[in-house]
Formats: sequence, C-alpha cells, structure tokens
Amino acid sequence: MTCRALSFSCSNNKRVMGFIHFLTFYCILNFTSFLYSVSSENSNLETYIVHVELPNGINPTLNSFSDDLHKWYLTFLPTTTASSMEESRLIYSYHHVFKGFAAKLSPEEVKAMEKVPGFISARPQKVVSLYTTHSPKFLGLNQNMGFWKDSNYGKGVIIGVLDTGITPDHPSFSDEGMPRPPSKWTGQCEFNFQACNNKLIGARYFTNGNRTPLDEYGHGTHTASTAAGNYVQGANLFGNANGTAVGVAPLAHLAIYKVYSDILAAMDAAIEDGVDVLSLSLGGNFYDESVAIGAFSAIEKGIFVSCLAGNSGPWQGSIGNGAPWILTLGASPIDRKIRATALLGNNEKLEGESAFRPINFTPKQLPLVYPRSKAKDPFCTPTSLAYINIKGKIVLCETGGNIGRIAKGQAVRNAGGAAMILMNQEPQGCTLNAAVDVLPTTHISYADRLKLKAYMRSTTTPTASISFEGTITGGDRAPMVASFSSRGPNQSSLGILKPDIIGPGVNILAAWDVSIENINTKSMFNIISGTSMSCLHLSGIAALLKNVHPDWSPAAIKSSIMSPVGLMNLANNPIEDQTLQPANVFVIGSGYVNPSKSTDSGLIYDIQPEDYIPYLCGLNYSNQQSKMGEQFEWLLSELKLSPTLVITDVFAPWAANVACRRNIPVASFWSMLALTFSVYYHFDLLIQHGHHPVNSGKAKSSFRCLYPASNLLPIVSNSLF
Repeated sequence: MTCRALSFSCSNNKRVMGFIHFLTFYCILNFTSFLYSVSSENSNLETYIVHVELPNGINPTLNSFSDDLHKWYLTFLPTTTASSMEESRLIYSYHHVFKGFAAKLSPEEVKAMEKVPGFISARPQKVVSLYTTHSPKFLGLNQNMGFWKDSNYGKGVIIGVLDTGITPDHPSFSDEGMPRPPSKWTGQCEFNFQACNNKLIGARYFTNGNRTPLDEYGHGTHTASTAAGNYVQGANLFGNANGTAVGVAPLAHLAIYKVYSDILAAMDAAIEDGVDVLSLSLGGNFYDESVAIGAFSAIEKGIFVSCLAGNSGPWQGSIGNGAPWILTLGASPIDRKIRATALLGNNEKLEGESAFRPINFTPKQLPLVYPRSKAKDPFCTPTSLAYINIKGKIVLCETGGNIGRIAKGQAVRNAGGAAMILMNQEPQGCTLNAAVDVLPTTHISYADRLKLKAYMRSTTTPTASISFEGTITGGDRAPMVASFSSRGPNQSSLGILKPDIIGPGVNILAAWDVSIENINTKSMFNIISGTSMSCLHLSGIAALLKNVHPDWSPAAIKSSIMSPVGLMNLANNPIEDQTLQPANVFVIGSGYVNPSKSTDSGLIYDIQPEDYIPYLCGLNYSNQQSKMGEQFEWLLSELKLSPTLVITDVFAPWAANVACRRNIPVASFWSMLALTFSVYYHFDLLIQHGHHPVNSGKAKSSFRCLYPASNLLPIVSNSLF
C-alpha cells in the first residue's frame, strides 16, 4: 500500500482513521504471532556437532575442496533449513579437526539426519568451564643467560590461545622489540579497530552473540600474558608481587581464539592459521569433549597441544583432558606468598594470604565471632549473618558452601563486620589463595583453622588482629601440589597416567582486562590461581623448545618436558600435596617442570600420531560412548599404517574382550606401550611366533607377529621391562 493509496478527503476522515487503526492493530497482531512462532521454533533448537563421512566424489587436493565440503554439509540439513534464509543455522564447517559441522538443530531434526547416508554422529555442543613477576625466575629462566637466551625467548613461534579473548591495548601485548610474524601465518584480526601488531598477530571470536575478540572476564588476558607477554616494568597488585611482568616466551607471537562453547571451530581455525603451539585453558573428559579429537588433528600437523588438568581436586579420578597426545597440567604454588597474618589474643600467629591492601585499617585486637556457633552455618551467607551482631568484629568463615570468597566478604561487610578470617576445610589443606578481597581478610590453612577453633573454645572473649605484610619469597616447601589441582587416575582410560606434569598455577600475577585497584587505577594486573595458569606456563616452555628444536614433533617436545623433571622441593624433600604428605604419581604425574634441562634431557621418546592406535584400539567403549567410538573408528580408518603387526587381543586388562585389528609399526607399538601405560598396572606378555612362544610371565595377551620374535626381543627388553 503506497502513500497515495492512503489519501482521503476531510469528509471521510473518521471512517478512514478507523480503518487505519484496525489495519495497524491487525498488522501488529500478525507480526506478534509471527515473532512468537519463530521464538517457539528457535527455543527448541540447540547447537549440535555433527560428524559425517567424506564422500568419494570430493577430492581434498582440489582448490574447490572447501566449497565442495560446505555444499556436502548442507545436504545433511533438513530441507526447511537448507534455503538461503535458514543457512545461518549452519554455524561452522570443519575442515581440519574432522569432517563435520556445527548447526542449530532440533532433536527431531537430528533424529531424521541419522538416516542420511554418510552420517556418523551428532551430539550437543557443551559450554566449557574456565578453569608473572616471579614464576619465570622460579622456573630457572634468567634473562641473557641459560635456556632463556639459548631459546631466543621463543622468537618466531606462534602460540594459539583458546580462552575468553584478550585486551589488545594492555602493555603486555606491546610489540616493542618483536619481529614480524612468520610468512606461514594466515590468520585474521577480527577487531573493529586497529589492535593487532607483531606481538598479537591474530584475534578471532567463536562466541555466538558476541562479535568481538575483546576479553570481558580477564581470564584470557591473564593466560595469554602468562605464556608470551612482553616486558612490563613496575607490575604489581596493591603493591604486592612488584617487579617486571613477563611471559615465559616473551618473543613468541600470540594468536587469540575467543571461545565459549565453540571449541572445535576455534581449533579448526588455529590449525589452518598456522599456530605452532595450541593452549586450551578449558576442560573436559575424553569421551564427552571435542578437545581430544581436535588435538589429535593438531598433532598430525605438528602442533603441540597443552591443556589444563582441571580444578576439581583433591578428589581422585577428577582429571580432565586425559588423551595421551595432550600435555595435561596440574598446578603448584611458587615460593612467593602475599602474607596476611592473624595474631590471636593468646599471641599465636596464623600466617595466611591476601592480595588486598586495606586503607586506614590498623592491626588492633578486635572481637572474634563464629557464625556457626549461633546460626549453624559456617559459610557466611547473608542469611547466616542476619541475626548475629558482627558489627566491628572479625568474622570466621569457612570455604565452600556454594558461595565464593568475594561473596562471603561482601556479606560480612554488608552486615557491619570489620574483617574476615577465611578458614580452609580439610580437603583444601595448606593451599592458600591471595585474592583481592572486599574487606580486610586473611586466608588460613586447615591446620591453622584447628588452632583458631581451639583458641575460641579456650576463652569467652576471643580476639584477633590482622596485619598485611606484603610479598614474602623463599618458602622451602615449594613446589607443592595445590588442593584444587585435579587428580588421576584417568577415568576415561585407567592405564593412562595423568596429569603429565605440574607447573606454576597458584597466585600468579599477570595482565587483566581492567584495573581492580582503588589506589592505582592504571595498574591492570591481577593475581589468580588455577590449572589454567600452569597450562600457559607450559605452553610458553613448549614455544621455547620449538625455537631450539624446530624439527621436533609434538611427542618429542612432550617427552623432553616430562623427562628431566624435579621430584624434590626446595628443602630437598619429596614434593608434597596439600596435606603435607608426599604426592603420588596421580597427583604430580612425572614431577615438576624443569625447563632448563628440557632442551638437552639426554633421552626423549618420539612417536608419530599413528603410534597412538594401540591406545585407541584398547578403549573399552560402553554403549553410552558408542558415538565417540564411531568417531575414533573413523579416525583409525583415516590413518595409513604399515602392515607389520596385527593385534588380535588388546594388551590391557580393562579391555580384554575388545577386538581390534589394525596394522601398526612394531617398534612404534612397543614404544607407545612403554610410554603411555602407567606402572599402576602389572602387565605380563606373551609373544608368539609360529609354535615358539617367548614368555615373560603369565600369558594374558597374545600377538601374531609378522616379524620373527627374535627381532622384537631387544625392543621389549629396552622399552618395557
């Protein structure tokens, strides 16, 4: 209807106006109904990762491969979604990590898709959890000497970081003194302003609804600067941990991939862009997550992959990212504390930690109050403090209770409390965090909690004061495994020893997206803890090794990192866990990283991607994991293997009934077996050749060898026994 069609005379004004009102109401009603129907339809949609087979008609060597692959993916979508209007429901087309795509689909559409030839599997995409001025020195990295100098500070190596994005204008990402990126780099910078440079050479986003790589949480900025941040003098937090902040590989380049749930798409892009090291500060288990599949594709391209172990400790079997081709990192404190000491009324000192530097707070004795004694709630929730007089008092709060440290502090402050003593429960042991609190606080260990509670019982008028002593270095119990660091055994495959290694991950000072100080608002640094921090330290170390040994495979780099580790703390005692007991292999893996010896460790084990086939064959997939089993069956079929050995029984007691016929190199099989399986299990072996078995013990598994048994004996004796 045009404007001329709506022209009318004054005599018909009322009638026409009534018609216009009706027409307007009718249009609004129909548009609202349309929006409701679209909303109802979209509310039933979920992002699925769909795995398909590559048809015979598509040739990966042709220039049209990407377009052909995209068109092939579209054929799997229901006819109502394949039109140009609905093509937006196809979110990502994967080219490197595996053959498949991510799309917005309903459960009914997925069910129908299962009948399409070439379909393998579809599963909902998951949202992942996120799980330095002193740490380089603690690792033995010193400027202008030793391994740091020999490795050229990681010059020319590209570290890809999958995290929450980055703050590009932070001084840690200045390109002063940086070389140009390597010619192989083909990545993109998706900021809508000039942000990338020779340090930050790429930044992409893979987060639906957020059209920028900018970091809104700080976590990605922190981890990226930990791996490869440039030198920033005078870095500190409230004056604590003051010094020059620098990443482990300060001359390495950074490529940032902002993710929330779109991990495979980001890994696919990173592989195509040309990264050398891929660091994932996110977690999951082997069966449920896409990280393992994407990481396998990465190592096939020579890209080293490191991942966090997870922050679900100290419980056994809590480890994530358990695939053997990934370097999986646990966390440890360094020998630096941000000291905040509680002095009790009986003159006993309890040494805790806090990064907060209160203004106008004098360390005088104040009354102590423990909410649990009255409200039966030790966690300092707003409810537990509502009917207790805490005004002007120091409040005792326990960790846990599904309420964070900052929320506890806010509840205490809002109720009039003067300060807080945060007490560990038994599982947290001696692990302390130097967080930025909202009121004067000290975080004390479980052992000191017992002392404090004993004092509370000994008097009717308990008092304490808190003094803030700042940065203290030189603790001889470091390194010590953090309580939150996830533990083995690896539930996805019990014979795989995880974590691989531990590194600095507690109270790490690094770049942040905003200033959190109330004194110096130009200081954009923060102190946080997690296995994410240890993951990025090791990514930086991998970059240093890549510079020294550019021809080394990911497996060789991993082996060189794991071989010359430390098993003793600074007091020359065995490394301890949070209970001050010696840590076992499911807590520390091979030990604490020692980068200065990694470049010339004396012995490394180098294996190729196809050498992991015995492990893949040995996985005893249950019905719940059958789809993942199908994906690895496809992965096996993609590999071209030498016909030298056929496994007729799987060499693993937990998968004794699984048959797997794959041709693999003999030497690779034995080296893989020796490297991967932990000593937690005792294996016996029978090698058969014709009618002449060579028995090393009870015959639990048998192999039909196409090489004479005598050729295998040196390999067995050197690698396994």
